[in-house]
Amino acid sequence: MSSFKKGGIFILSSPSGAGKTTLVKKIISNKNFLVSISHTTRSPRPNEKNGKDYFFTSKKNFKKLIKNKKFLEHAKVFDNYYGSSKDFVYKKLKKGNNIVFDIDWQGTRQIRNKNLQFNLLTIFILPPSKKELLNRLLKREKKNMITVQKRMKGFKKDLSRWIEYDLVVINDDLNKCYKRIMLAIKNKKKRVFDKNIIRRHVKKLLR
Repeated sequence: MSSFKKGGIFILSSPSGAGKTTLVKKIISNKNFLVSISHTTRSPRPNEKNGKDYFFTSKKNFKKLIKNKKFLEHAKVFDNYYGSSKDFVYKKLKKGNNIVFDIDWQGTRQIRNKNLQFNLLTIFILPPSKKELLNRLLKREKKNMITVQKRMKGFKKDLSRWIEYDLVVINDDLNKCYKRIMLAIKNKKKRVFDKNIIRRHVKKLLR
């Protein structure tokens, strides 16, 4: 797949457990696609490595970076902070790399409002059902019910943000979902989804 002449920004957001991180990994397997490695104050999960999955840092240092305006976007999610480095992102974009962001609606809004001079496509991933979402969270969090309950509590709030995105995809089949996203990226199309279908699916998820 050919990349843009100048690097583009592709943002993936979703409620926790919708499969966003897996999709990001598939997308960056393409040539000239890189993930924006976020800074975070949360503890590493098993097998996560500093500098590869995240830049793990303290809340004190994170707030210092905010004060020094080092982030393109940052947000507080479930009692922890997340942020994307301006230096990393701009350097890669200017070289012609496409940068993929794995961030929430707060960070997405900040980037959109900056009116950056790069191609931008925002993508929201929905789970196939609330039951499947819960199963994924239980598996990912090793049945840590306190963490799972926190994620489910924020589910409704996160879900309501789908309307702000250019593309909304239901992740009921990973490969089909991936192919649809890559087609939208290749064609640089926005608003390429049926709002009525998504609205009905969201209503089911909220029951």
